[in-house]
Amino acid sequence: MKRRNFSESFKSEAVKLVKEQGRTVSKAAKELGVSASALAKWVKASDVETGVREGLTVTEKVEIRDLKREIATLKMEREILKKAAAFFAKENQ
Repeated sequence: MKRRNFSESFKSEAVKLVKEQGRTVSKAAKELGVSASALAKWVKASDVETGVREGLTVTEKVEIRDLKREIATLKMEREILKKAAAFFAKENQ
């Protein structure tokens, strides 16, 4: 089954149905033709972004991902430099 992608505006409007109009997640999901679990995830993400619920915002998740990549690169560069230093130290003996 192909995974469907929904626009941010669609997700935002779906969350408004639950939060502002008081519909249940399952009822709103059925009306919109999306799964209840997807809509529940969107509502949870909205709560995190607005500070209602604890968790990492999208911006924080992106920053953590980027920092992990940078750490991996720095570790690799450090290992290369260690090997190069050992090689040249051995050559100079």
